Amino acid sequence: MGVQKPQQTDAYSMILDAIDLGVYRPGDRLVESELAERFGVSRTPIREALQRLETQSLLARDGRSLIVASLDHNQMAELYVVRRELEGLAARLAAQHATEEEVRILREMVEADNALVNTPAALARANRRFHKQIHLASHNRYLVQQLDLVHRTMALMATTSLAADGRGEIAQSEHDAIVRAIETKDAQAADDALREHISVAFMTRLKLDAARREEEA
Repeated sequence: MGVQKPQQTDAYSMILDAIDLGVYRPGDRLVESELAERFGVSRTPIREALQRLETQSLLARDGRSLIVASLDHNQMAELYVVRRELEGLAARLAAQHATEEEVRILREMVEADNALVNTPAALARANRRFHKQIHLASHNRYLVQQLDLVHRTMALMATTSLAADGRGEIAQSEHDAIVRAIETKDAQAADDALREHISVAFMTRLKLDAARREEEA
């Protein structure tokens, strides 16, 4: 008798992944019955997942409906401030505590991701994997938890800054500098390099948003 695979019923993770992948974008309405049908689970875990996402401010109320939340300018600025601080700390700790294997994986990621500079969506997914690997290499579970929350909130931004012309190549160069600092166990350089990386990403996003507003005017 074969072993039956357990059915994935983590509705929270499935909805979160769908938001992260752009299946549901800021402003999209989430309907309990439609989600249950899409993910093949009952409405109870869907309802609980929606409540949890609303509590985390990833969903917002629009009358009686729940929609994917969006970030205004001030919220985005606040998020990048926190992200810059936490990511810098993660890089600093990674330089101090990462194993040889973890550092080797980071280097391999940078080299592999160089092939994705002209495909922003794929590079954005690779970018999330790269940053997650640095978080894990910090070997600080509480920092990882806080960064997970920050990166979940980043999914509420409708576009990736990596879509800007030339940003892919620049980001990869910045990733290379971060890994070089971690490889040499230079904690301050790793911290500085990752903070600069986040700062440039924020400035790029501000330019993209300004261009979008000009087009809509």
